Amino acid sequence: MRLLIVGTLKGQLTAATKIAMDNGATVTHAEDNEQAMRVLRGGKGADLLLVEVGLDIRDLVMRLDAEHIHVPIVACGITSDARAAVAAIHAGAKEYIPLPPEPELIAAVLAAVANDSRDLVYRDEAMAKVIKLAQQIAGSDASVMITGESGTGKEVLARYVHSRSARAKRPFISINCAAIPEHLLESELFGHEKGAFTGAVARRIGKFEEASGGTLLLDEISEMDVRLQSKLLRAIQERVIDRVGGTRPVPVDIRIIATSNRNLADAVREGSFREDLLFRLNVVNLKIPPLRERPADILELAHHFARKYSDANGVPLRPISADAKRVLTTNRWPGNVRELENTMHRAVLMAVGDEIGADAILTPDGDRLDIVKTQPAVAHATMAAEQVTRALVGRTVADVERDLILETLKHCLGNRTHAANILGISIRTLRNKLNEYADGGMPIPPPGAGEARMPTTIG
Repeated sequence: MRLLIVGTLKGQLTAATKIAMDNGATVTHAEDNEQAMRVLRGGKGADLLLVEVGLDIRDLVMRLDAEHIHVPIVACGITSDARAAVAAIHAGAKEYIPLPPEPELIAAVLAAVANDSRDLVYRDEAMAKVIKLAQQIAGSDASVMITGESGTGKEVLARYVHSRSARAKRPFISINCAAIPEHLLESELFGHEKGAFTGAVARRIGKFEEASGGTLLLDEISEMDVRLQSKLLRAIQERVIDRVGGTRPVPVDIRIIATSNRNLADAVREGSFREDLLFRLNVVNLKIPPLRERPADILELAHHFARKYSDANGVPLRPISADAKRVLTTNRWPGNVRELENTMHRAVLMAVGDEIGADAILTPDGDRLDIVKTQPAVAHATMAAEQVTRALVGRTVADVERDLILETLKHCLGNRTHAANILGISIRTLRNKLNEYADGGMPIPPPGAGEARMPTTIG
């Protein structure tokens, strides 16, 4: 957790600094907005800005936006004037903290920003195997590729690997390759020099240099443009980067972890991802199974999220009822852990009585999760499939096979070759079956156009 404190209230901010450091934060100081921007451009980075309310917070927010620096701001001040707090929030601050600071309040803000509640919770054997491999390779500097569907917890696992590596006390920097426009991603990764392009008002250190000594997470790397992939490959191979507009290479020392919810082998075949880059990144692959394939994790995670959001919302912790557990364990969870987390957050808020019941396990629309609203077309197809299945019950395999062959032959207008291809059998097998049916007195469709004609009954 990196905290940048901006302001001149030395005594009060010194107390905040001590509290932050006691809670494990690395603290940097700046006296005003200009100095704060220099710190952020210079590569020290910050996960949170604690800004004196007397400074121009709106100006700072606009400066950050102009240079695409995304970091939350919490205002602070010695006044308890509600108008000052409201003005700070309107200017772009996320919260207002009165000074002198209360240790519990500072600690709570730091924990919320650091998102320390992203615990790695699991019970299922399928997930245990992934964690065991992660523990085995965490201490190395090998590049790691984490794959899995959206919402399975790829970033949580990446942080877990970092926390158990030799780089654990150094920065963990994450960048979402899918969320940043292509023309900005290069600057975000490698930094730029002043005047390199319109809007480059000063030198800016990129994520590679910011993560020096630590770990850089390239989230959803499959969305990176192929042109930029070649520069990334050079950075990984040679451990140097070129700032946009720079004239000399800059050495870097980082470990790369990448994530993808797509099959990168398919992306290589399609030409949208470089094969040599995949080899470099995929030294170790940690494949997270979807939640539906690790059923023992569902209730473990549900209990975890129930505790988390009961604490966060100041409501009593209720046990999960047997009916609610049944709903949770039978759901397919296409959104994986993220969907389950949101569902349990709703359940904590919506539950009444002494338990979290099935009526509190709701979709975002407010419908009960166990009451599936089937689309008409899907319902019709399902009904048709059920009718076909019921029609097969009580019949022999030979009868079903005969009807299938004859109906397929009718569909092909008697063309034996086409029918055999559709059925997945040889033409010889088809002819033998037709001879058998003809001997039994069954009418056989005559051969189609272009085929040698066979007698209706073959003796």
